[in-house]
Amino acid sequence: MRNIRQALHNRLVKSNHSSSKNDDNKSLTPSVKINIKWLKEALKNSADIIHREFGIIKNNNTDTAIFYIDGIVDNDYINRYIIVPLMDMEQKQEKNITIDHLLNHLLDKVLPSSNVKVVHNLNEVIHGVLVGKTVLFLENHQSAILVNTISYDSRPIEEPDTESTVRGSREGFNEVLNTNTSLIRRKIVNPDLVFEEKVIGKQTQTRIRIAYIDGIVNQEIVEEVRKRINQIDTDMVLESGYIEQFIEDTPSSLFPTVGNSEKSDKIAAKLLEGRVAIFCDGTPFVITVPYLFIESLQVPEDYYSRPFISSFVRLLRLLALFLTISTPGVFVSVATYHHEMVPTQLLITMAAAQERVPFPSFLETLIMITIFQLLREAGVRMPRPVGSAISIVGALVIGEAAVQAGLVGAPTVIVVALTAITGFVVSALNNTVIILRYVILFLAGGLGFYGILLGALVIVGHLCSLRSFGSPYLSPFAPVFFKEWKDALIRMPLWSLNKRPESVIWEPQRRQDDYNNRK
Repeated sequence: MRNIRQALHNRLVKSNHSSSKNDDNKSLTPSVKINIKWLKEALKNSADIIHREFGIIKNNNTDTAIFYIDGIVDNDYINRYIIVPLMDMEQKQEKNITIDHLLNHLLDKVLPSSNVKVVHNLNEVIHGVLVGKTVLFLENHQSAILVNTISYDSRPIEEPDTESTVRGSREGFNEVLNTNTSLIRRKIVNPDLVFEEKVIGKQTQTRIRIAYIDGIVNQEIVEEVRKRINQIDTDMVLESGYIEQFIEDTPSSLFPTVGNSEKSDKIAAKLLEGRVAIFCDGTPFVITVPYLFIESLQVPEDYYSRPFISSFVRLLRLLALFLTISTPGVFVSVATYHHEMVPTQLLITMAAAQERVPFPSFLETLIMITIFQLLREAGVRMPRPVGSAISIVGALVIGEAAVQAGLVGAPTVIVVALTAITGFVVSALNNTVIILRYVILFLAGGLGFYGILLGALVIVGHLCSLRSFGSPYLSPFAPVFFKEWKDALIRMPLWSLNKRPESVIWEPQRRQDDYNNRK
């Protein structure tokens, strides 16, 4: 019986959907009032619908009407460039204008907008109105005019909070798709820069744009991006993170195989290296593919500074990544299993600090790391002025009070603080680091250094198995591309980086002349 009811329900839903689809695709009528009625019914008589009927030809009071949704249009533009010109027509009462020639007259001489389109069915009208256009219906015409009056309130272009730099561009993306693509156009003045627009999300109808530079990018990667995006079948896409999770190679992996950034100069640089960028309307985060592990240790500022300091800072980031993952596990291993690895004087100091603590080192470290994560999450979710105070005061008060009360030892607080500080250095891998930190801690608590070694082997093996849109994730180290080591853990002078990364575009490609041959 349940199966019968489910079958009837599915048939009813399918019938309603098909009938609704047929209604949307039906042609407009010559009657303005009927078209308005259909449009109101399609939009469920929503409260933000605005329409106005008036006459523009003598002795005809209902020969035209405008229709739009309030809040997503530029009202001043509608008043100045649509309503006023139409009313001027009515006052002038031009004798040579007939109903048959009215449409062409409006398009050629009355409507000054550069983006005007004539449509003939209800579906096109509904879509245009929903994205912020104004529709103009004409009596005795089975067509309508869509005028681009889109206007959204948006943030100004500001420096992103998540990617602050000392030197370099301060421009960050905002939530408007056209603004974001214009920032890239300003940095890459090249006719080969291509933006392909698509709409995904059955309910949200989210606009996205695929960006690449023709002649630099590998077209196989572009085709793969198109294929994966076309396969997205979901009701909503509210942020680029939705797209990222649908198109990534290994969704079950802790490591990201799709990059993201708010900085326009960073995205421009990735496009110039042969990557593909995906812009999503409504978010300042732009995603890029292919994405390699080494990119997590690189920032745009590396290329704006001299190579010596840039290389040193990159090595510090690698050290910070190693420390933030392994420090708690190494501390627990040493304190629990491998006392012989510690100098005698330091071992005596650690033993004295742990003497009053009622918990074993593993449980003590686990509790402190979890408390730190709670404080960090509270600081992120609270209002900014309050959040920073909670993070600082909470860490100081809880750490000091816990040591004074004898609940944790001072070495544990130092280890957790070092783990937290080094974690901020590699913010691009923050989500991955949090999980790996716990994994290594549990392995160390159970097996000591053998557990840490086992975890490291599994992590490296997993990294070697990953790919991002066909590119080996651990390139240029596995497989080895010696020529790309000039811009991996260290950064050689810019004049020596004369080739684009082969691990990204899969073929050798020169981007500048050899410096030694310029004389």
